[in-house]
Amino acid sequence: MPMAALRLLLLALAVACCAVAEPPQQERSALRAFLAGTPHERALAWNASTPACAWVGVTCDAANATVVALRLPGVGLIGRVPQGTLGALRGLRVLSLRSNRLFGDVPGDLFSLPDLRSLFLQGNLFSGSVPPDVAKLTALQHLTLSHNNLTGAIPFALNGLANLRSLRLDGNRFSGSLPSLTLPLLEDFNVSYNQLNGSIPASLARFPPESFAGNLQLCGKPLSRPCEPFFPSPAGAPTPTDGRGSGGGSVPVSEKKKKKLSGAAVAAIAVGGGAAALLALVLLVVCTAASRRRAANGEVGKTAAARGLTPPSTASGELGELTSSTSKEIALAAAAATAERSRLVFVGKGAAYSFDLEELLRASAEVLGKGSVGTSYKAVLEEGATVVVKRLKEVAASRREFSAHLDSLGKVDHRNLLPVRGYYFSKDEKLLVCDYLPAGSLSATLHGSRGTGRRTMDWDARMRAALSAARGVAHLHAAHSLAHGNLKSSNLLLRPDPDAAALSDYCLHQLFAPLSARPNAGGYRAPELVDARRPTFKSDVYSLGVLFLELLTGKSPGNASVDGDGAVDLPRWVQSVVREEWTAEVFDVELVRLGGSAEEEMVALLQVAMACVATAPDARPDTADVVKMIEEIGSGHGRTTTEESEDRSRGTPPAGTTP
Repeated sequence: MPMAALRLLLLALAVACCAVAEPPQQERSALRAFLAGTPHERALAWNASTPACAWVGVTCDAANATVVALRLPGVGLIGRVPQGTLGALRGLRVLSLRSNRLFGDVPGDLFSLPDLRSLFLQGNLFSGSVPPDVAKLTALQHLTLSHNNLTGAIPFALNGLANLRSLRLDGNRFSGSLPSLTLPLLEDFNVSYNQLNGSIPASLARFPPESFAGNLQLCGKPLSRPCEPFFPSPAGAPTPTDGRGSGGGSVPVSEKKKKKLSGAAVAAIAVGGGAAALLALVLLVVCTAASRRRAANGEVGKTAAARGLTPPSTASGELGELTSSTSKEIALAAAAATAERSRLVFVGKGAAYSFDLEELLRASAEVLGKGSVGTSYKAVLEEGATVVVKRLKEVAASRREFSAHLDSLGKVDHRNLLPVRGYYFSKDEKLLVCDYLPAGSLSATLHGSRGTGRRTMDWDARMRAALSAARGVAHLHAAHSLAHGNLKSSNLLLRPDPDAAALSDYCLHQLFAPLSARPNAGGYRAPELVDARRPTFKSDVYSLGVLFLELLTGKSPGNASVDGDGAVDLPRWVQSVVREEWTAEVFDVELVRLGGSAEEEMVALLQVAMACVATAPDARPDTADVVKMIEEIGSGHGRTTTEESEDRSRGTPPAGTTP
């Protein structure tokens, strides 16, 4: 065969082989869709006439049959990663898009890549949370999300990545407690410079302090900051005298050297002394009675003998038996009394929690806020659970009244009401335990710093918050005949589901001493309400109306003003503006700036709010009617259904929802 013909034949075979080995058209199309949907500063020369395996940053397997790596670091990619593009590269093992300007959520379709081993997305502007779907990347060995704007909690689902060797999440805005990660192959770990808090789990304490730097509220090994309890042990709680005491928790050496007794020790001595005194008194009474009985039996015996009768049995073991039984009962009663004073009582679905009072007292915590009923703490327990503990102040109810009321509140079950999980009662401390919702309150979202990086609350989110509050109050009124009594934006806690915002601090008013309230104290209180312990359904409606005005205006109640002449209550300010026919001036400038077609809905909610804040209580609508009116306003946007409206007007959660 001539040499020229041989060369032509070899060239044809090479072209044929390349044509067969080209990655599937699906992968080629996915790559081109990714590049077309993502603006980029540098030309990558991904030409249709060139095989995909030869494109810049693309690596195929040995047979050129599939794309196994895509490396595009620092090429000027800008914007969101188009969904349905990179997730189509089913054989992808390495993805590196580091040092670009990509933003938005981390693409969800990446978590469905079965062979992905390395994911490098550091140095971008990604935001949002890391979803639990990350656990689907079972082959993943290296995950680097450093220096983005990621928020939320670090997911416990990372424990599903059994092959993970490197996890770098530093330089983000992750918050909450660190999950206990038990990853045996993990060698490189870094969560520095986030907003994490609580104790470092024992499974992560093997990494150097630099891995946790910049998280000012993290504590425990390997950091030099020990975890401290967030409040002193309540009186009556068992306080061990050394590290060997039952329940754990050691006392510092400096305290051991002091001769003064702690409050808990004094309480324990008092309880023990009282029990001993009671025991001695009972023994004295029993002995006296027995002595008299023996004397009487002796006289009867003498008389009976004189008459030839058999004297009655004196039951010689009776005294010892009675004394032993009484002593045992008193000891049990004393122990029960001590235990009762130290017991954390769970109610409702709070039984799912498995911690006790001592574990709660050892928890690391931060102050969330101080309100009219007490101070709230976020407590991070040693096993990783996070709860809110409210330390109530000025409680006047007796133990029996307190327990009965909290037991009844534990039965309240609705998605728009934060459930009460447990309580503690002693002479000096009254605690309330609730779930922790990391999204924070409506007040913080509306009135937080309005600087760069703050996410504006749009109209749809505000409408859903208003509806959640109305449904929660309506359920209390209809299903339990209870008034909330403390409605305000700081007590409306947000959830990822915008329809599931939950009211907290409800129905606690009757636990406190009577208080002559200032009219409109705090801006939410109805003008007719004199005693804060006696709220009514109509005073709740007034507070709801103020909350709606707060959502519409963006102003905090009590901070509105009329022509700069000083602070007045929010309803008066709105009425003055509407009276002057400046209705458009009422609405929050952030809502106006966002634009959209919500103006009619805003005016409609304003009318509902003004009806709720009518001066005469009888002129205000019932909460069931308020719910119906808001649902009708939002019915065109899929916020409710007729069936849900009927259920909620009766105070019943809609079918298929989890309260």
